[in-house]
Amino acid sequence: MMPIRPTPLSVAPMMDWTDRNCRYFHRQLSRHTLLYTEMVTTGAVLHGDRERLLGYDAAEHPVALQLGGSEPAALAESARIGEQWGYDEINLNVGCPSDRVQSGRFGACLMAEPELVARLVGAMREVVSIPVTVKSRIAIDELEEWPTLEGFIRTVSAAGCTRFIVHARKAWLQGLSPKENRDVPPLRYELVHRLKAEFPHLDISINGGIKTLDAAEEQLRHVDGVMIGRAVYENPYLLAEADRRLFGATTPVPQRHEVVEAMLPYIEKARGRGAPLSAVTRHMLGLFQGLPGARAWRRHLSENAHKAGAGPEVVLAALAKVRREPEADAAA
Repeated sequence: MMPIRPTPLSVAPMMDWTDRNCRYFHRQLSRHTLLYTEMVTTGAVLHGDRERLLGYDAAEHPVALQLGGSEPAALAESARIGEQWGYDEINLNVGCPSDRVQSGRFGACLMAEPELVARLVGAMREVVSIPVTVKSRIAIDELEEWPTLEGFIRTVSAAGCTRFIVHARKAWLQGLSPKENRDVPPLRYELVHRLKAEFPHLDISINGGIKTLDAAEEQLRHVDGVMIGRAVYENPYLLAEADRRLFGATTPVPQRHEVVEAMLPYIEKARGRGAPLSAVTRHMLGLFQGLPGARAWRRHLSENAHKAGAGPEVVLAALAKVRREPEADAAA
């Protein structure tokens, strides 16, 4: 089994958001941040269009495949396929609270079945050499938070899982929508900090409500890694200083205009695969957030990228509406 690679920062798997186009864009901002796919179910991996579901650009590494499922053989085969496709890590979703996930007996509802999760992890670890990790909540429904979390981690780690990413909120499977489950249950960072203190041999990352690199650095005083989700999607440029601040890199901080220009050859490749321009640019709308011209950038892309035949010229026209401000870029 390949050892766990330390990763102080990762971008959360987000349904409908962290597709291959989003990940390639994020990689232009940070060379080292660990990127995750959207959750892919075992049924989709085993029976669906694998190129569409699993395809990615080599530039995305390091990149992890997140799987959803609850059947050991299906997860083992899906993990094996993920490794064949070259992913750096297989992650099991034990945190998603949506009705669709519950009906398939996977996602957050698996927190009530730590013994089953241990079997799932064991089955995947038997057939792959890359790390198998788990993303969870702190508890679900009426289950008491610390005893649930501690018991879950203890049981699953005994099956050989050494990296856990914990969304520091309880999930309510009834009564709250998936969106509400991302905001309504209170954050309990102290429980994840306690988890690291009581399981110092495990790699523990924290997720939930962390919106800046300053906040990430504060969390890294207590845990091994930080996973950021919506904040990165809404303001992707926060990734630009991650390599220097969190990974010790000495490379220059990428400027926003440079990032856009680096995306142009990829946009042509994506169009060659049949993807419309909007499939790429929808992930780039927040790049100039807070700068003069940001609204014009968003508007031009939103109004034109979906049109038939739209290509890099639309992006360049949108870019021309944003004044180059290297000082602002460097300070952002």
